[in-house]
Amino acid sequence: MGLQIFGRSKCFDTKKAERFFKERRIKYQYIDLDRFGISRGELTSVISAVGGWENVVKDTSELQCFSRDAIVTTLCDQPELLKTPIVRNGKRASVGFDAEKWKELAE
Repeated sequence: MGLQIFGRSKCFDTKKAERFFKERRIKYQYIDLDRFGISRGELTSVISAVGGWENVVKDTSELQCFSRDAIVTTLCDQPELLKTPIVRNGKRASVGFDAEKWKELAE
């Protein structure tokens, strides 16, 4: 599996992530969250890699009273609640603008 960037076409941090990897000639696959969303398995892997669902959402207050399973289902159905970009390489991932972590993921 190669590097994947989950993001939105109008998100400036997603554009920064794409530019970061293009400048270093690192191949990646871009997935538009608004158009295609994210699968349950991919989201579960990202949540595990970043240390919990709280680190992948913009506002945790909306989901506090849900179970973990319900939160994953909600985030798959409503990807607009996710922070972007989500950069993933296998079981490792980062959320949001984090150039240092992107360097690690590219190796």
